[in-house]
Amino acid sequence: MNKSDLVDKIAEKSELSKAASKKALDASLEAIKEALAAGDKVALIGFGTFSVATRPAHEGINPSNKEKIMIAEKKIAKFKAGADLADAL
Repeated sequence: MNKSDLVDKIAEKSELSKAASKKALDASLEAIKEALAAGDKVALIGFGTFSVATRPAHEGINPSNKEKIMIAEKKIAKFKAGADLADAL
């Protein structure tokens, strides 16, 4: 399912127009992105939790020339499924 399919499903289930559904989805995703950028956790009860984790610096290998390189520390987004979502799967 891609974003336009999701907008169609939201419009169908909520009886909103596709334009209103797209605005609602975009606003929701933007709010989640802003919260994660600020280092906050976003918990949607029953669905799951979005959080930020730090991947530590580590040694890697450049695949083109097989030289060892240092890969810098990096922040990543994580998602942990909630109980309702896990049960649905």
